[in-house]
Formats: sequence, C-alpha cells, structure tokens
Amino acid sequence: MILPGKTKIYALGALVLFACLPLTSLKAQETRVKKAESAEKSVPAEPQTIDVIKVDSNLVSVPVIVSDREGRYVPNLTVERFKLYDNSSEQKITYFDAAEEPLNVAIMLDTSRSTEGVLDDIKKAAKNFLKELRPQDRALIVSFDYEVQVLSPLTSDRKVLEDSIRKARVGERFGTTLNDAVSEIANKEFKAVTGRKAMILLSDGEDAGSVTPTDELLNDESESDTMVYSIHYQSEFRGRGGFPRFPDRRGRGGGRGGILFPRRFGSATGQRPLPGQRGMRRMRGWDFLYELSQVTSGRFYEGEVTDLKKTFSQIADELRHQYRLGFYPDELQKDGSVHQLRVKVSDTDVAVRSRQQYRAQK
Repeated sequence: MILPGKTKIYALGALVLFACLPLTSLKAQETRVKKAESAEKSVPAEPQTIDVIKVDSNLVSVPVIVSDREGRYVPNLTVERFKLYDNSSEQKITYFDAAEEPLNVAIMLDTSRSTEGVLDDIKKAAKNFLKELRPQDRALIVSFDYEVQVLSPLTSDRKVLEDSIRKARVGERFGTTLNDAVSEIANKEFKAVTGRKAMILLSDGEDAGSVTPTDELLNDESESDTMVYSIHYQSEFRGRGGFPRFPDRRGRGGGRGGILFPRRFGSATGQRPLPGQRGMRRMRGWDFLYELSQVTSGRFYEGEVTDLKKTFSQIADELRHQYRLGFYPDELQKDGSVHQLRVKVSDTDVAVRSRQQYRAQK
C-alpha cells in the first residue's frame, strides 16, 4: 500500500522525468542537424556554367514595331518577312518572338518648377496610362526636378503606383535633371530587366542641371532596347511674359496637332546631326523629346491632344505586340565599335521602327 505522502513524491518524480524527455530529444535532433550541415559543407560545389551566361549576353536584341500608314500595328508577320542588317551586312536571325509579353514601363513625371502649371495634367495622364496596363504588367514611378526620385519600385501593384503618382510634388528648388533621370532608369533600374521595356516621359523637355550631356544621352539611348514615348507639355514659362511658343515642324505656332511621325533633323537639310554635334547647341525641349523618341524607336506626342486615353491605348497595344529579333555578332566584329542596325520587312506600304545601333562587345 502506498501512503498519501509518498504518492505526491512519486507523482512529482514522474513529472520531472517527463519534462526532461523532450529536452533530451531536442538535443539529439540538434546534434543530427549539425552533423548534416557539416556533411553538406564538406560536399564540393558544382562548377558554374559560365559559358552559357557568356553566350546569352552576346545576343543583340532588336525590338521592332511594324505599322501601316495609319499608325496601326501590323500583326501575324513571320520571321521570313524580316531582314536584319548589321553595318549593311545581312545577319542570320537566331531569335524571333511575336507573342504578347508582360510590359515593364517607367512612368516619368517632370515635377520641376517650369511644369507647375501643368503638373496636375501630367499626374492625371500618368494615372490614365496605368489603366491600360494588365495585371501581369509592371511599372515604376519616377519624378525629376533638381534631383531624380524613384517614387515606387517596379511593381504590378496598382495601389502602390497610384499612391506614388499622387504624392508627386513640385521640387523645392529650381532644376530639371531630365537627362540624368532617363540615364538612371536605362542604366540602373532597367539594366537587369529582360523583356519589353519602355519609358513614358511626361515633360516639357527642358533640362537644367543634369550631369549627363545631351549628346551623350542620345548616343547611349540609341544603343538601348528601351523605347521612349515622349509626351510634351507646354511649360508654365512658355507663351507668357515674352517667352514665345515654339512653332512645330509644320510651321504652326504652339506645336499642337496630336501624334507626330518624326523625320530626322538637325540642319536645314533635315539630316540628323552627327554624334558629338548635339552638344554644340542647346536643344529646345520640343526638339529634345522628339529626337529622344526617334533614336529609341518610340513616338512623340503632344500633351494637348484631345484624346490622350486613345493615345495611351495605342502605346500599350504597340508595346505588347512588338516583334523582337535577335542575332549573335560575328566574332570578328567584337571590337567595341558602334554598329548601325537596319530592319526591312518584305511587305509593302508599312512603316518599320527598330533599334538603330549597338556597341559590339570586346
């Protein structure tokens, strides 16, 4: 017979023994885990497939837009309809894609003092463009005045993007680092992004305070696979107090008229200036946006067009349905020089816009 007092002693002992069991089990598990980790560390790492990465990096990607004379996208073209030239030498097209892909878009807002009177219009236009994006598309919001600010990362979250646009404010100091903003997005934010990339640039085009020279920027962007769609807004300082509105290329004051199909310019003969010549002159905002869109195979628009919603719909549709060609440069061409690119389509009566040049890798 067990006495009541001893019953308490036995019960307490059992509880102590039961409580110690998990600790012993945990220590055993920890020992096994440490041994496993030690064994894993002792296994030599597999060699990296560097060659594959090196080959892929040499592929020259050439985005191409094919449209009819009304500016509408021409679908269903096959690779056989395209010819691709590198410095006038026809290349074998080793990559071809015509399928719809998600978009990566940088929406860039000019928040400088000169756009104070039209900033609300710029922000409204940016929000309207977001409505044209599909759930799988991504965008980032950038503002630029005396400094460049990335207001949101590249994301498909519409609420984050709309809130970022809403928070954009006119800069506290004078300055418009437009050149730096374009360069930063192309060379940093979009550097590692693959697929279809574009900038929607909402600005009066007047740069003030950038470190990046205009001629250098235009040369660099002509080698980029990111298209720039510029939408020009008349500056608050234009058309007032003796600042004339610049005439457009058809001789009308104010540059109104909606979509413009650019022609090359830079002299009285309409020829594009040679690299290095751009830095010898100060380009007007209208001219700069026009040429930036031209060299990147994008388009130039006026912010005063009557139906920007239709314009944004056309831009989004064009970006989704672009053709993408690719080729591997010949080994002898990898000398670090700039190569001119040209794309031809066998169909008649179509307009072709494509990447214009690239720099051969050494």
